[in-house]
Amino acid sequence: MERGLLWLPLLGVFIWLAWAGWNEYQKLEAYRAWAESFEKAKYDIYAVLGQNGESITWGKATRSGPINLQTFSLRDVRSLQLLVNDKPIDIENPVSQGKVFLEFIFSESKNIKVPFTDIDLAINWYRYLDSVWKDSVH
Repeated sequence: MERGLLWLPLLGVFIWLAWAGWNEYQKLEAYRAWAESFEKAKYDIYAVLGQNGESITWGKATRSGPINLQTFSLRDVRSLQLLVNDKPIDIENPVSQGKVFLEFIFSESKNIKVPFTDIDLAINWYRYLDSVWKDSVH
């Protein structure tokens, strides 16, 4: 009986892991269907991001699809910057850890910060969107 009581918490952990895996799989499948309509898209646990030409859409991934979606045009963006721990970084010499955001700064003093889990992924998106942004402004 004692052995059964010792294995019970382990069984609970396995059930929780199976549920967490299924939940993440559902999020990924909902994202995949959503991302088909974009030229370029990214998914991570913090946010989804999609780009079509000058239009950027971002929100939070859920099992039923992205929620809290916001869309804006790169033409309305005054500048882009990459933040780690709320401080701008040099993308040529990035830091290795911290909370990463791609910040879109608008002329009406409104900023949008899109979170990323990985600094390298954020740098790649920054470089890509910066080139698209410069092409759309000029």
